[in-house]
Amino acid sequence: MFTILKLKTGIKLAITVLIALKTITAFCQDNRQNKDFLKLARELAHKKPDSSAYYFNQEIELDLKNKDTVSAIKTLKELSILYSHNLNYSKSYDGYWKALLLADKIKHNELTADIYQEIGWLYSFYKRDEKALEYFNKSIKLRKKQFAKNESNAHFIASDYFSIVNLYRGNKNYKKAAQYLDSCVYYQAKLSPKITSYYIIAEQAYLDAVNGNYNLAINKLNKCKEHFKHTDKTYLSVIHSLTADVYKMMKEYDKSILNYKASINLSENNKSHLNYKIKDYEGLKDVYVDLKNYKEAYYYLDKETALNNKIFGTTSENSKHLLEIKDNYRLEKEKQKDAMQKQLIANYEQEDKIWLLKSIILIILIISLVFYGIVLVKQIKNKHKNEKQIIAEKQKLKTQKTNEVLELKNKELTQAALRLIEKDEFIAGLQKKIETAGENVNKKVVLRALKTFQGTPSKNWTEFEARFTTINQSFYENLRIKYPKLSQTDQKICALVKLNFPSKDMSKLLGISVESVHTSRYRLRKKLGLKREDNLEDFISRF
Repeated sequence: MFTILKLKTGIKLAITVLIALKTITAFCQDNRQNKDFLKLARELAHKKPDSSAYYFNQEIELDLKNKDTVSAIKTLKELSILYSHNLNYSKSYDGYWKALLLADKIKHNELTADIYQEIGWLYSFYKRDEKALEYFNKSIKLRKKQFAKNESNAHFIASDYFSIVNLYRGNKNYKKAAQYLDSCVYYQAKLSPKITSYYIIAEQAYLDAVNGNYNLAINKLNKCKEHFKHTDKTYLSVIHSLTADVYKMMKEYDKSILNYKASINLSENNKSHLNYKIKDYEGLKDVYVDLKNYKEAYYYLDKETALNNKIFGTTSENSKHLLEIKDNYRLEKEKQKDAMQKQLIANYEQEDKIWLLKSIILIILIISLVFYGIVLVKQIKNKHKNEKQIIAEKQKLKTQKTNEVLELKNKELTQAALRLIEKDEFIAGLQKKIETAGENVNKKVVLRALKTFQGTPSKNWTEFEARFTTINQSFYENLRIKYPKLSQTDQKICALVKLNFPSKDMSKLLGISVESVHTSRYRLRKKLGLKREDNLEDFISRF
């Protein structure tokens, strides 16, 4: 008997050990697989981005399967950065929002701040400066809370301010860039031990050049080149681009051209910072215009335009998410709220049925309690009615948010129209330069080529009006109903006033003089019956 019990115990122990060994083996295999996927993804990032993305996605699936949310968020961030460096902003945008939803779910403020910063970078690439600053500041707000607990987080705040410096420097707002660079330096100095940031030094060098300290700027940038050769070769494309800008300021065009081309080659070879190619093409175009080499200028203008349209054009798959203001995070939250509201309504309806049944039972059992049951049911119905009114008010707030999105789209439409005007002005200026150039340039061929790019006021207006009516569908109809005698010109002026266009830009878009715009506005006020103290912009915004 003792032998049988001992045998059973031994068998149970053996089975337990086998299960434990199997679990440990599976865990080790998963960990080894994790390391293999990440290792392959990082090795291929600057050689074969598509293969790298595949292994990052495998790693994310494995992390989610193992319920390692933190690792999944970090890998999603790496994958999104890979897409961003290779100009696939659509997938990058989706990746960040997936990561943000996961970070929000586990209440991980540090990772949330990281993702806010990266989303800010994406918006800055699209010149959505207000949105970019909104997310950079969201990141800074979270970072400063962490900094109050632990000053070692100063590096991350410096990184956020560095992002804002890049934004303002790219927009040539050097005063603002200098202010935020000071904040960047301040938080970087908080680190212990002290760490020299060559990213910051590169930005300081550029601002030195803007202030005329060219030799100091070049010396700093050369030190940055030496540093990044050994630490981050991918960032050399940025350093060469900044160096090319400085040499262009110095009018040392040969060196400027060499550095722009070096930046382009490094971007392509390393599959990183490919967005700088647009900036480099633009720089080369400007240099060749200054050198009166219009053939090369036109060549790089063509490359700049083609790449710009590929990435940021209205038909580009890469930009559709940002152009349509698709916000997965916001949409997901709204879906959750809608689901909760539907559940509440369903619960209330179920409660109504239960109370009705109870009322019937009470009537059958105790007739004397009928009146009490009816009163009780009415009270509950009133409660449900109040709850439904609250839900209706929430729906009203949702409608208001939709109107805010419409206003944002109108701002984007305004920016698109202004860029159209700037393009025509640039081409017109270049056309004048070609017309005054020597006989070495085949003017007819170049001018004919330029005319294919250059729009006309009527074409520009047709394109603008098509996009305007898509966003503001009932504007013209409401205007014609109330003021049927308004002419076509009056209606055009009304549309531009609604978008707060200045008179100068109105004249360019409509192809008339500024004086004619002023005259048209004056006549419009009379037709609308406005008094001298009435504001035309406020009046038009109501339609």
